[in-house]
Amino acid sequence: MQIRSLTALATKLVVVALVLAGAVWAADSNVGTWTLNTAKSTYSPGPAPKSNTVTIVAVDNGIHLTSNGVDAAGKPTHVEYTAKYDGQDSPVTGIAYADTVALKRIDANMVESTMKKAGTPVMTVRVTVSPDGKTRTAVFTGKNEKGQDVNNTAVYDKK
Repeated sequence: MQIRSLTALATKLVVVALVLAGAVWAADSNVGTWTLNTAKSTYSPGPAPKSNTVTIVAVDNGIHLTSNGVDAAGKPTHVEYTAKYDGQDSPVTGIAYADTVALKRIDANMVESTMKKAGTPVMTVRVTVSPDGKTRTAVFTGKNEKGQDVNNTAVYDKK
């Protein structure tokens, strides 16, 4: 009788451990509030924004992203979208060069976004969260609304 109880207990512990491991793996390292570190960021062609705060909330195999900041001219900016990590286009507002975004998870700490205008890809953004979860680096490559080549690296610190 004791062996059966111990076996049942061991089985339950293994199941609980697997569920907890799955919950940790499923956690999205992008979720949180991130503040642009202008000193560590680079913008080509520029100019760099004065500030930016990105808030990301997990939703149904994806995220809801809200970005609020101040551009180089001192004007407020606001970008917002909700998208799944399924590679499908989702509407995005507040970006002059794009009207949709498609997200794809590369691994636990890396996500690739494809920004499109009228169905044509114009910008790729590869986001990597550091192993310690304190830094989020977004590398933008593509074309802006003026058709200029963009090679930006925006570094964010977790709040």
